[in-house]
Amino acid sequence: MTIELNQNTLGTLPEGIRAPAYDRAALTPGIVHIGVGNFHRAHQAVYLDRLFAKGLDHDWALVGAGVKSYDNAMREKLKGQDWLTTVVELDPSGYSASVIGSMIDFAEIDAQTLIATLIRPEIRIVSLTITEGGYFINAKTGGFDASHPDIQADIDHPEAPNTVFGLLITALALRKDTGLPPFTILSCDNLPENGHVARQTVLGLARLMTPDLAGWIEANVAFPNSMVDCITPATSEREITMVKDRFGIADRAPVACEPFRQWVMEDNFPTGRPQLEEVGVEFVKDVAPYELMKLRLLNGGHAAIAYPSALLGHHFVHEAMADPDIANWLAKLIGLDVIPLIPTIPGIDFNTYLKTCGNRFANPAVGDTIARLCLDGSNRQPKFILPSIHDALSQGRSIQGLALEVAFWCRYCAATADPAFGQPLEDERRDQLQKAALATREDPRAFLALTDIFGNLGQHPGFTEAFSQHMHDLWTHGTRDVLKAFLAKD
Repeated sequence: MTIELNQNTLGTLPEGIRAPAYDRAALTPGIVHIGVGNFHRAHQAVYLDRLFAKGLDHDWALVGAGVKSYDNAMREKLKGQDWLTTVVELDPSGYSASVIGSMIDFAEIDAQTLIATLIRPEIRIVSLTITEGGYFINAKTGGFDASHPDIQADIDHPEAPNTVFGLLITALALRKDTGLPPFTILSCDNLPENGHVARQTVLGLARLMTPDLAGWIEANVAFPNSMVDCITPATSEREITMVKDRFGIADRAPVACEPFRQWVMEDNFPTGRPQLEEVGVEFVKDVAPYELMKLRLLNGGHAAIAYPSALLGHHFVHEAMADPDIANWLAKLIGLDVIPLIPTIPGIDFNTYLKTCGNRFANPAVGDTIARLCLDGSNRQPKFILPSIHDALSQGRSIQGLALEVAFWCRYCAATADPAFGQPLEDERRDQLQKAALATREDPRAFLALTDIFGNLGQHPGFTEAFSQHMHDLWTHGTRDVLKAFLAKD
């Protein structure tokens, strides 16, 4: 028998399914979360669910929100099941399922409705998962990109903003005018110093959109940095069917994720926060070392295996990790070329962390795909790989492996231009990337000439020479031979 998931059926869930161990009707909102995707529901929502189950902080429930069309699709799926989500932890030793009830509402996808939600006095935190590319960062300078058309539209029409940040600024202005304290803005995206980045974007837009408000925001709004981690694949019919067949629950938007979670935050919440340390969240003075470790080792590791794995025809991440050349490439690149660049963290062994990352990647139960890891390379490479290259160059260390990683990305971009490759290039700079990548047959420097991605790296002789040689070898010999040749070197 299959049970339709909603509040009325919680008491009839099959044996072994964890249901909310608290009265959801007694919860009141404290957090608006913008960007209710799989990661948020597998991570932040789970931590809060566990906190509420301890009988703590029932005034910190979640209200979902969004500004994109796909946010409305998610809202419609969750509305019919009273905002409940089934989260399945894909532990190879045995799957487990929990119904998560920490979200109690989801604002309609409408700018005025969202603003009205954000100015409710009980809302003290606004958290974000809007993807790494959603912060309007200038790739050349790392600063705020005021030239983006969406930003220009908010500047030209401050009375009717459409970006997340324009809406946040409008809500903060209304809270200021009515004497309400500002909410804390908490980024949960995979960005170095994500709180600082969110602050940069909010202030950059506020100075152009509502200049009189910018100083007040700068002085009064907190933007704590946070580091988040939990591998969470996209939901497909496979996951929906698995939840129905294995656990007997009809959930239109279940989440399947690995059993590992981590959340490290700066403790900077002037209007209060839930006691998440009671359920394993680490509050620290400085998140930067933890962020750097995760971005360079885990996210950088994902980037490292993505493109050679795609070129070799691997579909699933665990299949790629079962390929000795891919597993050894990950260990050599990150272990020898990236770990030495990272400042130590007391009590943490980076090689052990890398081994844990490899084991997580190899988990067959997750079913994560290489195609997902290949997404949005023009935004991910500058965050996860290129900073290591800059550090290596400044320290006079070898960049051969890191240059090869970029060459694999380039060769992948070129391969996607051929429909026979079978995998499209999903990137906002698709046409630009494919054209430049194809041109490397004749001139490898053509790819590095994309200065909106690479900045001045293409002007560094050592990096250019290494990249050019790798591209020549890839076009001449192919991915497997180039990979094996690199692994054979001392």
